[in-house]
Amino acid sequence: MHGALLQRISTRPNGPLHVTWLAAGNPRLPLGRIRLRWESASRTSWDVTAHLSLTTAEVLLGSWPGAPNDWPRLIRPTLYEVTGLCAALAFAIDALDLSNSLAEV
Repeated sequence: MHGALLQRISTRPNGPLHVTWLAAGNPRLPLGRIRLRWESASRTSWDVTAHLSLTTAEVLLGSWPGAPNDWPRLIRPTLYEVTGLCAALAFAIDALDLSNSLAEV
C-alpha cells in the first residue's frame, strides 16, 4: 500500500476520517485530494504525514511525528480546513471558466 486517500471528513468534531487504501503505483491524485500515511513510531504513537495534490505536484501538507494513538483527532482540523479551501478554490475556478466562456459568446 502507498497510503490512504482521504475521501470524507465527518462534520462531527470527533468524527471519523473516511479513507480508501491506495496501492503502490496509483496514478497522481486530482487537484485538492489528500494522501495520508501513518507508521507506528512506538507502542503508543504514530508518525503521520499528509500530502496535498496540486496542479503540478504533491506537496507535504503536514507531518505529525510521534502522534498519539488518537491521531485522527489531532490532524482533523488541518485536513478539514484544507479540504474546505480546496473546494472553494475548485468552485472559483469553475465560476471563472464559466465567466470566460460566456464572455467569448
